[in-house]
Amino acid sequence: MKSIKPLLVLIITVCTVTIIIPAILAIPSLKNESGRALSESGETTKHTGLDISRLEQSDLEVAVYRTASKKVETVPLEKYIAGVVASEMPTTFELEALKAQALTARTYIVNQLLRGKSSGLPSGAQVDDTVQYQVFKNETELRTQWGSDYEANMNKIAQAVLETEGQILTYDGNPITATFFSNGNGYTENAEALWKDAYPYLKSVASPWDEQAPQFEERISIPIKDFENKLGVNLKSSETVGKIVERTPGKRVAKVDINGKQFTGIQIREMLNLRSTDFSWVMQGDAVIITTRGYGHGVGMSQWGANGMAKDGKTYDEIVKHYYQGIEIASAESLTQQIVANK
Repeated sequence: MKSIKPLLVLIITVCTVTIIIPAILAIPSLKNESGRALSESGETTKHTGLDISRLEQSDLEVAVYRTASKKVETVPLEKYIAGVVASEMPTTFELEALKAQALTARTYIVNQLLRGKSSGLPSGAQVDDTVQYQVFKNETELRTQWGSDYEANMNKIAQAVLETEGQILTYDGNPITATFFSNGNGYTENAEALWKDAYPYLKSVASPWDEQAPQFEERISIPIKDFENKLGVNLKSSETVGKIVERTPGKRVAKVDINGKQFTGIQIREMLNLRSTDFSWVMQGDAVIITTRGYGHGVGMSQWGANGMAKDGKTYDEIVKHYYQGIEIASAESLTQQIVANK
């Protein structure tokens, strides 16, 4: 009887190994069947089976005046959003940043179509393809621009658009004015510092990711004579360029005094063609050396800030809710139906 016991243990062990090992080996394939697969890095990625043709499926269309051909091109809503995102934000940016850009683009055009008025456009057009509204490029233009990278780039853009399909940004139930810019000086700006109206969701917030942008700082040299001519001032009797007397909530120049003549930061930026209104300057020999920080008006979402947040693991909803204070992400369905009904 003593010799039977070891034999019994051996049989049980063999059976156990025979059952458990195949079960363990089967686990990855079970995960694959559920719609997820393991990449080479071990991270899981969704097999979305992205269908780009969904961009064409919309009851609402946007009539875009093409400034080059001087013709009106009618584009399904989500395909229009894709053309805007592809034109307004680098495709190298993180997917979550591209999703945030898709939300700003969709919110803007829904707002525009609800207003129904477009000044300076030919009959039948609702927007044009420039920064006056939103930059837009169609498939032909993007194929020319991207070449062999077209499929990969468009798949990424389409994913950003379709994974936010029908979503817009609202405040108190209404679409917001979803302004954005390239990158800031480390902060965004209050709307009223730039325009006459204040918006509760367009308030200055920290944006430290802006420093990741190329040319976050730019230095230019302007001959003193050119500086004087452009601003109508005289620097010859002064050892300094001027004094900054007031700053905005976004830490940009609000007012500056140059030998008793006052300018706003916006005026200086426009007259000297500066990248932003956060600037400093010194006289150096026969030139004025001007250093700017950031690029753009600074109100709303910083694109480079959005990309930095995405790199830090933030999702698109976290990004937009940081740059647009107190807003909600909502469905645009009822509004788009209203626009279609009013046509």
